[in-house]
Amino acid sequence: MRPGTEQELAEAVRDARGPLCISGGGTRQGLGNPVTGELLSVAGLSGITLYDPGALTLVAQAGTPLAEVEAALAAEGQMLPFEPMDHRAVLGTSGTPTAGGMVACNVSGPRRIQAGACRDSLIGIRFVNGGGEVVRNGGRVMKNVTGYDLVKLLAGSHGTLGVLTEVAFKVLPRPETCLALRIDGLDDAGAVAAMTVALGSPCEANGLVHLSGPAETWMRLEGFADALKVRAGKLAALLSARCGVSAEIIEAEPARAAFEGFRDLAWAAGQPGDLWRVSVAPSAGPALAARLRAAGAGEIVFDWGGGLVWALAPEGTDLRPALAGPGHATLVRAGPETRRALGAFQPEAPAIAAISQALRARFDPRGILNPGRMG
Repeated sequence: MRPGTEQELAEAVRDARGPLCISGGGTRQGLGNPVTGELLSVAGLSGITLYDPGALTLVAQAGTPLAEVEAALAAEGQMLPFEPMDHRAVLGTSGTPTAGGMVACNVSGPRRIQAGACRDSLIGIRFVNGGGEVVRNGGRVMKNVTGYDLVKLLAGSHGTLGVLTEVAFKVLPRPETCLALRIDGLDDAGAVAAMTVALGSPCEANGLVHLSGPAETWMRLEGFADALKVRAGKLAALLSARCGVSAEIIEAEPARAAFEGFRDLAWAAGQPGDLWRVSVAPSAGPALAARLRAAGAGEIVFDWGGGLVWALAPEGTDLRPALAGPGHATLVRAGPETRRALGAFQPEAPAIAAISQALRARFDPRGILNPGRMG
């Protein structure tokens, strides 16, 4: 089914006689637990319905290609602050990423550590619940955001609470340019220590990534060109004084290309094995990486200054026992059987699971929207 209007989509949900598999551009269908059901695509709901550069707000229908949104923003020197990643290379999918799919999966990139996640820039939504009712929450401008915060609830719900039809964002000016500092040869602990120094400095690093093999630590700065050179010099001097390391300054184009690769996990694209995403306190990252390697993990990459750990593991390997404390592990890429056996998402504590089940029952009483996607 591919409705062309919100009303047609509502009728399709209301008339459904069995489970529905919700899709936008199809690029993130591999995320979450496998879903069976009749395909319901929102790709027919496409187009930017409101863009006010002066008010820093943009509204688009859920099926709008993300490239169309980003091109409209770029023409006005603006951007989505949270730097959404493109999953196609790492998941091996095709199609076109859409605004609704980005929100449904709460997709963010390296800049999240400064700008927040996708849900933090989302100010309004329209969606169809499991009963075929159209629901509106939030607003099209920031001053109109009132009432129950269903906006945050729907972001990251993977289509299990409702089918998004329209999304509204606050946007930000695009930085004039960027630079990066690269440090070679640090181990995990040294890299996290250096990234922590950068985050605590006034130099405003907004991308901090460490690759364990070969060992490279990258720190991105964005802003006006003249000021960037001063900030980069100050940060390099601070890292030398505090950590005893020497940083190479990487110019704009190679720095931009490097962080686009980090954003889209280019290092993992085409590599064998399952891909895990672990959220953890940055200070706990190095010890966690050691346990993950002992459990069979291969290449490991730190993002968000050490607060996000990506790990490749042999197919079917469960890395969750290696957490050994607070943390949240998501199986991002694996075959359907592994995702069914291990579950894509971190098991919830009983009290949280009860709340999640109650919410799904309230929004989708028939249990037809992406059933089982999140467990």
